[in-house]
Amino acid sequence: MDSPPKNGHHGENGIDGHGRRPPKKPKLVAPITPSEIATEFAHHEPSVARINNGSFGSCPSSILSAQSAWQRLFLRQPDQFYFDRLRPAILRSRHAIKDLINADDVEEVSIVDNATTAAAIVLQQSSWGFSEGRFDQGDAVVMLHCAYVKKSIHAYLHRAGAHVIEVYLPFPVRSSAEIVSEFKKALVKGRSNGRKVRLAVIDHITSMPCVVVPVKELVRICREEGVDRVFVDGAHAIGNVEIDVKDIGADFYTSNLHKWFFCPPSVAFLYTKKSGTTDLQLHHPVVSHEYGNGLADESAWTGTRDYSAQLVVPDVMDFVDRFEGGIEGIRRGNHEGVVKMGEMLVEAWKTCFGTPKEMCPSMAMVGLPACLKVLSESDSLKLRRYLRVKFGVEVPIYYRAPREGEEDEEVIRITGYARISHQVYNVVEDYYRFRDAVNQLVGEGVTCEMLPDN
Repeated sequence: MDSPPKNGHHGENGIDGHGRRPPKKPKLVAPITPSEIATEFAHHEPSVARINNGSFGSCPSSILSAQSAWQRLFLRQPDQFYFDRLRPAILRSRHAIKDLINADDVEEVSIVDNATTAAAIVLQQSSWGFSEGRFDQGDAVVMLHCAYVKKSIHAYLHRAGAHVIEVYLPFPVRSSAEIVSEFKKALVKGRSNGRKVRLAVIDHITSMPCVVVPVKELVRICREEGVDRVFVDGAHAIGNVEIDVKDIGADFYTSNLHKWFFCPPSVAFLYTKKSGTTDLQLHHPVVSHEYGNGLADESAWTGTRDYSAQLVVPDVMDFVDRFEGGIEGIRRGNHEGVVKMGEMLVEAWKTCFGTPKEMCPSMAMVGLPACLKVLSESDSLKLRRYLRVKFGVEVPIYYRAPREGEEDEEVIRITGYARISHQVYNVVEDYYRFRDAVNQLVGEGVTCEMLPDN
């Protein structure tokens, strides 16, 4: 076999020197059926109700096969693969991503391992501003208090001399206005004592707790308040909510393609807005021989490794196009599915959602019965593990600490929330199993204090 995966996406025929694919012809592939969806995800452990797509994503069998073909092609003749195939294939994936996120130019799109790598690229550049004297010691960086890259921000920026300001994310959250209000307070604090806000890091969808953040409005406020640069961390976003980078208006945007876009681990993109960032020297933190040739080329070769996850993006595009409405239809169906299943659980447990339903993407925060007594992060981990081991339910559990001065009895009462996900492979029985497991624990009077530590 001397040909890459199917449909000619990875061969030279029909591809110009810039890696661009020809205009799509009308597809003759039949819409995907429920039985085909089940087959595509038949490699999932059948004894586990997997309602945690958010952590690690899911990859269909057909995409795993395409990835395997790329891996074998590399191993058959590595030199030819490196010199003749890798760069054009990555460029094809970049073009697919560019169209998906509505970027102006493919040069604005780099492919990296994951959103954490993308954050390191942006934070590294900002840290140089402090170490090279372009920023004053004590200038501010603003982020949400639950930012997934919080430790990266402290490692790169606090250590370099930045004053890190954390924006409290209200939870349970009742409206986007609450988040906007807290963010404005943080910007005022950031400008106090003559400081400048050099960077704002905004999650598009927070991880734990899960909330869709009004990023477009927050970016607009940053512009009005003179924030130097805005980085949106959309790790969960692509395939989960709409991404229009021009409409959002941030300087940098990243998202993983292996969480909600069916790619195998691990692959992500970093968008860098061309206009207004030409003065920036962005570099991949792993320096190889492509250093200085631009971020996209630096990211395309960081040394000998498996690049196959980055090369199957066109195949994933074909996969999602088999669903009614394409990726938009998948997003809509997952949102409706997670809300419906969340409503069922809330009714069964007499609890509540952690956010308005319109602020749920394909994930939702569902309150657990207070009698389970989730009273610490340790309790949440014990309960999560017990559900996995005892009942075959995989779902993250969030501990929500009470805050001083709260008066809402329901908010005070519920300190444990489950983050349920909905992806195309999920069936209603997954959520019934979770419901019944919790009901059994409640019926037996089990509390987290009674659960084993490991």
